[in-house]
Amino acid sequence: MKVLLVGGGGRENAIGEALVRSGAEMYVVSKHRNPGLARLAKDYSLARETDIEKVIELARGWGIELAFIGPEAPLEKGIVDSLEREGIPAVGPTKDAAQIETNKAFARSLMEKYEIPGRKLFRVFEDVSEMRSWIDDFGRPVVVKPLGLTGGKGVKVVGYQLRDNEEAKAYAEELIRKDGRVLIEERTDGVEFTFQVFTDGKRVIPMPLAQDYPHAYEDDKGPITGGMGSYSCSSHVLPFVPREDYEKALETLKATVEAMRKNGTPYKGILYGQFMLSKDGPVIIEYNARFGDPEAMNVLPLLRTGLLEIAEGIVDGNLRKAEFENKATVVKYLAPKGYPLGPVKGVKVQVDDKAVEEARAKLYYASIDENFTLLGSRAIAVVGIADTLEEAEKMAQNAVGYVKGELFYRRDVGTRESVEKRIRLMREFGKEFEPNSC
Repeated sequence: MKVLLVGGGGRENAIGEALVRSGAEMYVVSKHRNPGLARLAKDYSLARETDIEKVIELARGWGIELAFIGPEAPLEKGIVDSLEREGIPAVGPTKDAAQIETNKAFARSLMEKYEIPGRKLFRVFEDVSEMRSWIDDFGRPVVVKPLGLTGGKGVKVVGYQLRDNEEAKAYAEELIRKDGRVLIEERTDGVEFTFQVFTDGKRVIPMPLAQDYPHAYEDDKGPITGGMGSYSCSSHVLPFVPREDYEKALETLKATVEAMRKNGTPYKGILYGQFMLSKDGPVIIEYNARFGDPEAMNVLPLLRTGLLEIAEGIVDGNLRKAEFENKATVVKYLAPKGYPLGPVKGVKVQVDDKAVEEARAKLYYASIDENFTLLGSRAIAVVGIADTLEEAEKMAQNAVGYVKGELFYRRDVGTRESVEKRIRLMREFGKEFEPNSC
């Protein structure tokens, strides 16, 4: 089957590898030529992923039979609607359904309207004085969010003290003046985790849980990034997520898909729930309308079921199964020095991919071109896959040594110490549980 993949990041490299492994003849459109995807693709064209007319023109020329959309920006522009009008089924939500990620007010209102479990108290404001009065009356710490896409970098979580709400009000005022509206939510304390599912609009099939490391520097310090790495466990749950909370989180995602159907905005594709596990259970921080990056790299290499078979089930409305190996994974992302605030660009790196392969690790390319030149964002991910978390982490750590250049990474991603820190944090927040094995 001729399959179009839109996007050229690390997430798409993982998707492309899984598609080809399952028998797809793959064609790629992205804004730069990803070296990993270039090796896998039958043909490759450069275009902005949001240039829908160009993507459609290329799809027609290639005789594409099915499309798989990687990033969120083309979903926001309605690429799935346009492809389907051309008779090309696509894995991904329509423009209206993608609002679950692209419009946070839509997502929060949906949760409220259909009483989806795990929802937070929220308000959307257009008026600065009204916003300031509400925060004062609320009397507890809040979270401030832009309503649209932020690349995971636009949220402001203020401190534990009530006086910290002054900082929240200042940021919210800035967003109202810039965007016209702002979302204010109650603050939820706990530890975050990622829950991704496949859905055909009715059936929901879970993927292994993963945990992202969004801060730039070790020990969870520094600015928020798109994600410096992630890990998953062979049990498909996480050490600090009790089974009953896993089931509650899954129920939230199932209820979300059902609510989207009732709402007249049926959702198909990959639904990503970013959860905060509080002492009272899992709470939705936000939804994403596609695979996580890096979390796609935790789950896709473990697929026993062919991704092409899953993709066909999603677009045909008869998704049957998605089975995964019982392995642990650790993803470590190498980013240009200075990322995310002032990254090095235009500098070449050296990659000994043969040595990485011999070390039994996987390698995915992201913001780097065919000449191995850094483009300014996270550049290369290495992935260790093994029976235990310790083995997977050692494998990924070893593979990092085969990539040379003006790069940095977080050594602590997936280490036993960092996982134990998260268990300890959950206990400090008042959660009583017996940790799962990893």
